[in-house]
Amino acid sequence: MTAQPATPLRRRDIVVAVSCGLCVAFMVSAAYAAVPLYDWFCRATGFNGRTQVATSAPSGALGRAVTVRFDANVGPGLPWRFEPEQNSIGVRLGEVVTVNYRVINETARQITATAAYNVTPLNIGAFFQKINCFCFTEQTLKAGEKRDMPVVFYVDPAMAKDTDGADVNTITLSYTFYPQREPSRPFADGTPPGQNKVY
Repeated sequence: MTAQPATPLRRRDIVVAVSCGLCVAFMVSAAYAAVPLYDWFCRATGFNGRTQVATSAPSGALGRAVTVRFDANVGPGLPWRFEPEQNSIGVRLGEVVTVNYRVINETARQITATAAYNVTPLNIGAFFQKINCFCFTEQTLKAGEKRDMPVVFYVDPAMAKDTDGADVNTITLSYTFYPQREPSRPFADGTPPGQNKVY
């Protein structure tokens, strides 16, 4: 029995099926790559107020100064008190500055949270260089614990020559702490939730 040659209609069905399969594969790949690509784009361009991570201190400071305001927030369901040690300071472009934020766990239980941040105006994120920061690192505070967390940064002197940054006199650095869920584990050992098993 000889194989029947493919008809134009069958060839068209095969092309459509293969095209649909490739489209689905592309969409799935794009979904997985979207988050890291967006994160890379924000870090590279300062888009959406994303600050830069400096690898070294600047060579020197300029005479021009800007006011840097500090904002502190906690997400829903997080019973922490979170505040900057000062609301604002004057900073010369290129001057390395250290400021502290203070957080207090006001509950009788241990809580873990993580801070996210942004800078406004959003287009200035590319010039706000952080040398050290507590953001995106899990912070676990015991009941009633108080902690001071430093942020070391400078404002890139290149902002003075940028068309978007030339007229900016005030920058706001804002942090928000969000609660982290405790990892789930089976309760077959009889240990109540939120307590470590004692051996």
